[in-house]
Amino acid sequence: MPQNTQVLLDNRPVGEALASNFKLVSSDTPELKDGQVLVQHHYLSLDPYMRGRMNDSKSYAVPQALGQTMGGGTAGVVIESKNAKFAVGDTVVGMGGWQQYSVVDADQVGALRKVDTTHVPLSAYLGAVGMPGVTAWHGLVKIIEPKAGETMVVSAATGAVGSAFAALSKARGCRTVGIAGGPDKCKYAVDELVFDACIDYKLHADAQSLGKAVREACPAGVDGYFENVGGMVLDAVLSNMNAFGRIAVCGMIAGYNGAPLPMTYPALILMSRLKIQGFIVSEHMEIWPEALKELGSMVATGQLRARESIAQGLEAAPEAFLGLLKGKNFGKQLVKLI
Repeated sequence: MPQNTQVLLDNRPVGEALASNFKLVSSDTPELKDGQVLVQHHYLSLDPYMRGRMNDSKSYAVPQALGQTMGGGTAGVVIESKNAKFAVGDTVVGMGGWQQYSVVDADQVGALRKVDTTHVPLSAYLGAVGMPGVTAWHGLVKIIEPKAGETMVVSAATGAVGSAFAALSKARGCRTVGIAGGPDKCKYAVDELVFDACIDYKLHADAQSLGKAVREACPAGVDGYFENVGGMVLDAVLSNMNAFGRIAVCGMIAGYNGAPLPMTYPALILMSRLKIQGFIVSEHMEIWPEALKELGSMVATGQLRARESIAQGLEAAPEAFLGLLKGKNFGKQLVKLI
């Protein structure tokens, strides 16, 4: 069995997460038992939700245990199998974590999924045709419930979730506006991700200024909003929501370092009779097949061309993750392990 390199959570962050919170170790890979498979990871997914799990506090996810391998989505190849459902050479996705190899009890429901890389690249199964894409699909289709001609807005517009949201929203005939950080990301959003407009939040010092920019980009108001950021961005969009608007709350990355994110005008929720619903996509597994079918078709046909930021080698994972939290990534953040 191969020697395995892993990244552990060594200590919990106080305020901002640091590279010193992580520890790189090596260990022997255990022998397989009946029903298990050994997966060599080709790609590791880095996602904002991981920051919340680093804290030992109430959250929507169980805290990451200290001294244990950081959890996370992986895509790779089966290199040894003692399970009749999986053969050596199968391409698979799962939650293998921040390590080069994982031993998986493959009979557990949802532990490992075979994927077809004929028309969809393996890495896409951690982004557009994986959890981020399904997250965008659920928030748009099941919570916002868009109608053709309505205006949709998404924050963190050029990330893995925002990219998928744009394609799905445009396919439903909606005016689609993104909010992103920096001119390069906004240009990419309009030129390649087919957003009708993109607002650079870095040009605005407060919610009032950003709200004016949202108003200019959404002259008919905002009917649906997909929230990834919170804080000033949420305040800016709230002031532009139409009556009976719908907001799907997926993330609050602006507050992941522990800073509170108060809403400036919560009365707008009542005044505009808004529906605001938070969700965790892993609690809605029943929608995954339908969502993945549409997303896979979009990637295969070029309707969805999501960009990837790829760090090389497991040892690069901590710094790449910290960069993700600061918006340094351009598209889906991955770590290439081989």
